[in-house]
Amino acid sequence: MAKELTADQTAADKLIAEWFKKSARQVFVLAGLAGSGKTTLLRHTVCNTLGLEPDVSAAFVTPTGKAATVLIRQGIPATTLHRLIYQAMTEERETVINGKTVTVEKLVFRRRESIDKDIKLIVLDEFSMVSDEVLGDIMRFGVKILLCGDDAQLPPVEGMNSFLSAPDFSLRTIVRQQEGNPIIRLARDAMEGKYIPYGSYGDRAFVLSARRVKPENRKKYLLKAEQLICGMNRTRAKLNEEMRSYRGFSGLPEKGEKLICTLNNWEQFIDKEMRYNMVNGIIGYVKDVKYEGESMGFMRFRADFMDEDCPDLVPFDTGIFENGAYRYRHGDYFERFDEEGNATGAFTLNRFEYGYCISCHKAQGSEFDSVVVFDESYTFKEDANRWLYTAITRAKNKIIILR
Repeated sequence: MAKELTADQTAADKLIAEWFKKSARQVFVLAGLAGSGKTTLLRHTVCNTLGLEPDVSAAFVTPTGKAATVLIRQGIPATTLHRLIYQAMTEERETVINGKTVTVEKLVFRRRESIDKDIKLIVLDEFSMVSDEVLGDIMRFGVKILLCGDDAQLPPVEGMNSFLSAPDFSLRTIVRQQEGNPIIRLARDAMEGKYIPYGSYGDRAFVLSARRVKPENRKKYLLKAEQLICGMNRTRAKLNEEMRSYRGFSGLPEKGEKLICTLNNWEQFIDKEMRYNMVNGIIGYVKDVKYEGESMGFMRFRADFMDEDCPDLVPFDTGIFENGAYRYRHGDYFERFDEEGNATGAFTLNRFEYGYCISCHKAQGSEFDSVVVFDESYTFKEDANRWLYTAITRAKNKIIILR
């Protein structure tokens, strides 16, 4: 296995081993650009060099459920950071429903006092998305932490990540399997601030003028892409409406539509095993939906990285789809009644928007088979290169950049 490592990877492997076995420092920061073989190195170092067992003595975690599934598909057991460090419990809270003060059970999360004693190393992938505050919560466990991420990507939306600026090692060499990948080439050019000329880069990457693309070709490109990414809210709104019209949808969200969650709801799970919560950035599809009352919908929802629907109906605020603004305050409780008029329980409303086109920040931590990027990097000023690099590296197999 070691013979397959690049010189970069071999050097990083040695440094990580020395840190883990000899250093008193709790954190090692491994940065790596797209195509540099971060995941291959992590698997080799943790399992072979350190002799640790994933999911037993080494805990692999990511900021999002979808990022965890990326590792799982590559043979590395992984879970969310939230699931590792926080514990779910119920608390009774008083709230007002229909003008009456009632007591409801609310699911809350508290930081665990400790984690499994067998865990000797926490490997946090995609750590560039995590703020210093959350990293501090992990460090309180006293376990060694290997932070791994792409330091060329966008920084966290909330808070800052001071570890990004001073990695212990940076992987920069493209691994042999990725040497001819045009997506990696475009990403490197974007990171370095180079102008990317219009044209075709093999049969997997294209840079086109948005104004010169024929309408019929534009429609074809957009419908074939797994995900559209843009920079500005008004562009996103227009593109989502454009995609809905192509697919024959109108009015409120219909069965088959693509939505994205815009606010965390830790009480709503998206799988039967209760591993993943309905959090900001979850993308999925409406499997069935009905509307009740004023600006309320109840849907069967399936996250795009899951093979099953959410175990419960997902209630959501439809105001955003009706007049551009959510109708209800986040966290308000409501009661639902059966056909006989009996109350069937209290619930809170989730918040969604259309997910055909999403922002680059929302796309972080995810990868898609094919992507169309509407290049609005110029609006991000000093982060323009990071924005375009992050957008390009969301694509696994095919990318079209329109500008």
